[in-house]
Amino acid sequence: MSDLEAAVAAGVLGADEAHRSLLQATVEVARAIFGAKAASVFLLDDAADELVFEAVAGEGAGELIGKRFPASTGVAGWVLTTRQPLVIDDLTSDTRFSREAAESTGYVPKSMMAVPLLVEERALGVLSVLDRPTESRLKLAEVDLLGLFANQAAIALDLLQRARHARQALEGEGRLSALARVASRLEGEDEDAALEFIRALDRVLARRS
Repeated sequence: MSDLEAAVAAGVLGADEAHRSLLQATVEVARAIFGAKAASVFLLDDAADELVFEAVAGEGAGELIGKRFPASTGVAGWVLTTRQPLVIDDLTSDTRFSREAAESTGYVPKSMMAVPLLVEERALGVLSVLDRPTESRLKLAEVDLLGLFANQAAIALDLLQRARHARQALEGEGRLSALARVASRLEGEDEDAALEFIRALDRVLARRS
């Protein structure tokens, strides 16, 4: 999707907050369903090659949003890189666990479930659920349920990225921002025709720049 199309698809500038709220609701429900101490969603910042806390429920909620660490760090980094889910009942015995990174958050978990957040083969981030009750053994149905939460979180994270992309385009300078501002006002049955016109205009301007 082009910058212009992302701006149109994302809609209004307030979408950022709406999609963040959707992410927050996802981690809160995931934590409650699994009876976990905490749940979180990390966003991959490609430019910085870092994972960023985007939503947190339970331990660390309200304190960790925006905190970053290298994208290859710990269990979350392994899940992001391999694009494979991972369930670890004893983190102290797993070499993929980074105690240093955990300590930097103020909470060191004992167990973790983590799944990659994928949209059209793109790895957007990681959903993690920390410290389920020790007496409960993970069932296949719970693994499937975690996958459903991952799908929901991936959709919300993708929308959040698009909203931010759109805001940057709308707040920027030059031909893209001007076109995006026009596109953001499109509504109703004429939207497709108007969008095609704007794309054509964008191509003309691109050849002249």
